[in-house]
Amino acid sequence: MVETWELRARFARALGAAYGRTVPAYDTLVEVADEINADFAVRNPADAELRGGLTRITVERHGEIRLGGPTELRQAAILFSGFGMHPVGCYDLRAAPDPAPVVSTGFRPVDPIELARNPFGMFTSMLTTADRRFFDCDLQHRLENVLAARAVFPTELLHLAALAAEEGGLTAPTAERFVALAATAFAPSDAAADRSWLSALDRVAPVAADLGGRTGVRVAHLAPRVFDIDELCRRSARHGLRTIDDTDRRPARGGQDVLLRRVSFGAAGTPGGVLVAESRGIALTPRGRALYDNPARGVDEFPQTKAELEAGELAYFTHRRTGDGHVAEPILYEDFAPMPAGSGPDHLAWLSETLGRAVHDPFTLYRQQQDHSRERTAS
Repeated sequence: MVETWELRARFARALGAAYGRTVPAYDTLVEVADEINADFAVRNPADAELRGGLTRITVERHGEIRLGGPTELRQAAILFSGFGMHPVGCYDLRAAPDPAPVVSTGFRPVDPIELARNPFGMFTSMLTTADRRFFDCDLQHRLENVLAARAVFPTELLHLAALAAEEGGLTAPTAERFVALAATAFAPSDAAADRSWLSALDRVAPVAADLGGRTGVRVAHLAPRVFDIDELCRRSARHGLRTIDDTDRRPARGGQDVLLRRVSFGAAGTPGGVLVAESRGIALTPRGRALYDNPARGVDEFPQTKAELEAGELAYFTHRRTGDGHVAEPILYEDFAPMPAGSGPDHLAWLSETLGRAVHDPFTLYRQQQDHSRERTAS
């Protein structure tokens, strides 16, 4: 039996190999990231372990795809369940500062043990074609007809995914078939040739043109993770990778890395001309997020030590006993871009109904992990 975590690991490797064949610069980015991670683990072994360890980070990837609507999103949920990946969070970009007709969720393992085995995740966006703020009636119907003609997830693939989810894995021959079918579903697809059609969609939003102009699903990004993303920016430049976007907020000088930081690199031949890498820090509580996101306070005013974060209940920590008492260790942020402030329980309920399955609240997952560790320490 090939368990779901191994299926997930094989799927991530297959996607990475395919992405590297399409975008050779991606393999260069991964090689540089691996060098930096190995160097960091030698210099800072304890810190590297707190961040998940070298073994985990070497295979860690987070992808991004876009789907055409609720039907494709429900099918994606079935597919990812076969890899032990579940929907976490709701990101409603329709009310964002730069609005787009998109609602997203992240599929990932939710159990800490499964995350340690392989943390592969996929940020998945769904086009909201019925939203009149973006699409008039005629454009909606034309776009939905185009999307309805797509068959991005074959019936056999979804059947095997459901079987893997139910059984906790697949036999070796079936596992090989399942991973191959899944990787094929995300292979590069042809774009539509009708430029006037693409222009009409692009005037609404680039994501609409990207979806309405393709016959299949495109992997927009497949980001490796690094311990030291500043060093990645420095070293990647020597390999022809130019940093083009580093807008995520940095920690205070001497402070703790929190949440997620992503950096984009320009590379010829890359879909959209961009490669992405990321680093991860401590998961913040709702109180911590409110303080961190407060525009009236600069990031340099944010508490700089783990002790301050724990004392203020600003971040999540696990607890374990030692000979001298117990120690608190920060919980790693496992999700994608932090959920917008407006994406609350109502959004999760709506998305759960759309998917036909529960969508996890990321704050609840981190709190449960923290609470369980406290219970074990107290017993």
